Amino acid sequence: MTTLPFFVYGTLRPGEPNHDLFLRGRTRSEERARLHDAVLYDGPGYPYAVENPGSVVVGELVTARPEAYPQLLRELDRLEDYAPGDPRNLYERVERRVTRDADGTAVRAWVYLAAPTVTAALRAHGRPIEGGDWLDRR
Repeated sequence: MTTLPFFVYGTLRPGEPNHDLFLRGRTRSEERARLHDAVLYDGPGYPYAVENPGSVVVGELVTARPEAYPQLLRELDRLEDYAPGDPRNLYERVERRVTRDADGTAVRAWVYLAAPTVTAALRAHGRPIEGGDWLDRR
């Protein structure tokens, strides 16, 4: 398993409910970043990112403390209803390049994107979040 930082764009961002539950005290760094070629859709209390050329999703690049990484990865997979190869997944954990806001550096990170069946439903009937920022959805 590759150890990568996580790109978070919804309820795991600072100030959101899952940040304190899952990330507080377990990260080495958290910095603003962007996922290019993805669009954000409003879900039932949480967002979904879907690949879409030309769009951008705003979030944070979270680097876990090395000693916390294995357990955090398992917990985030469970939170995101992701199990490798399971057709019932709501999200798929995939490796993507994200760009740090501070210096424009591209970094490989784990990103939870909407699973294929969820993606199809969102493209057909979903509501995109203008500007790609979950915190500005209101």
